[in-house]
Amino acid sequence: MTTKEVLAVARGSRARAWAFLVGAILLEVSATLSLKGALELPALYAVVAVGYVSSFACLTLVLRAGMALGAAYGIWGASGVALTAVLSTILFDEPFTALMSVGIVLVIGGVLCVELGAQHAQQKKDGAA
Repeated sequence: MTTKEVLAVARGSRARAWAFLVGAILLEVSATLSLKGALELPALYAVVAVGYVSSFACLTLVLRAGMALGAAYGIWGASGVALTAVLSTILFDEPFTALMSVGIVLVIGGVLCVELGAQHAQQKKDGAA
């Protein structure tokens, strides 16, 4: 396999990992929002169960595609927190304060640090090999 072929496969795995990660995030947020909705409409508990199980299945596929666990879980968790906070404000009229906004920005900043650190470590590892 040539270097170009190896790089093409790596890019494909990376794109696939990100696609599965977006799916995992959207499924987890849907399940979490459905949990709130299920208080009024118990049939939504089925959406909760399917959403969480499917989200973890997608997260497993993210890891199989080669994304580092710390980065994948951090992005998944932080994105879920941010989206759930914003969407629960829209859908359920829950409060969204300036302090909550600061917290979300800090969480996202922390996840970016983890992701950049993971990429840097991988580059060093690849360079040493």
